[in-house]
Amino acid sequence: MEHRALGRSGLMISEITYGNWLTHGELVGRDGALACIRAALDVGITTFDTADVYAQGAAEELLGEALQASGVRRSSLEIATKVCLPVGDGPNDRGLSRKHVMESCDASLRRLRTDYVDLYQAHRFDERTPLEETLVAFDDLVRQGKVLYLGVSEWTAPQIASALALADELGLRSRIVSNQPQYNMLWRVIEPEVLPLCRERGIGQLAFQPLAQGVLTGKYRPGQAPPEGSRAVAGGRAPQFIGRVMGRQLLEHVQELRPIAEESGVSMAQFAIAWVLHQEGVSSTVIGASRPEQVIENVAASGVRLGEDALKAVDDILATLVDRDPAKTARMMAVEADWRD
Repeated sequence: MEHRALGRSGLMISEITYGNWLTHGELVGRDGALACIRAALDVGITTFDTADVYAQGAAEELLGEALQASGVRRSSLEIATKVCLPVGDGPNDRGLSRKHVMESCDASLRRLRTDYVDLYQAHRFDERTPLEETLVAFDDLVRQGKVLYLGVSEWTAPQIASALALADELGLRSRIVSNQPQYNMLWRVIEPEVLPLCRERGIGQLAFQPLAQGVLTGKYRPGQAPPEGSRAVAGGRAPQFIGRVMGRQLLEHVQELRPIAEESGVSMAQFAIAWVLHQEGVSSTVIGASRPEQVIENVAASGVRLGEDALKAVDDILATLVDRDPAKTARMMAVEADWRD
């Protein structure tokens, strides 16, 4: 496993992060989740990402249990979690108010069985809370030693820029060092605005969904039913990327990537992950898994070097399917806005 700096910070993280998101504690049972986390440790992953809202705290609890039982020194791991989305029915059980941020951090630490997290991330932007209130609360957590670094997830470029400017104006010692966006060969909405800003200001990307919900593994074939045990079958619907972009045509183009991956000596999944890691500004890509075998296969993408011909082939094959509309992030957040209600 290779490691990279998180943006221009001094924090080194594994270039593949293990994310125990919604599946752990919900779709994946305790034993399966613990086995996946152990597999991640065995193959050299040191960075683990979760959130308080995942399975309403159960994902954090499972991660904390597994990491403590592993016997790996806490100082050898980088643990990241998030705050903002609803964790209860109360009016203060969501958002980025000082009350919710401070209380949620303490609750996450208890569930994770640690006295600090390496990275604390604002899971979404909260338009109802003054940005100054959020930034000062985050800065106080850093001063208290409960948080070492700060990040955001799915923020737009103007939102990130506003936070950076306000932190300078307030003279805060802590700064945003990471952004966690959705990013893969098909979904590139961060490229026009977010990536250039973050590269300029030294903010590293923790890119999630590098496999486009499994679409880029090639397992969904045009004209064929989804394979048994796949996410489309388990969830009772096709992944959003199939419905979002022309269905059959998308799947046909994805299959055209297969010989490119084979020429590169990797599987389709490894190829998709390696592609993300080749993009300037990406510090790590976040993978999930329901089986240990998936972790082992995906981690083999670490250190893979793709040739310029392979990278160009991706752009040529997917040219008509790639989404680079930066407004999509804001619109997606608007769709999710019911978390504030």
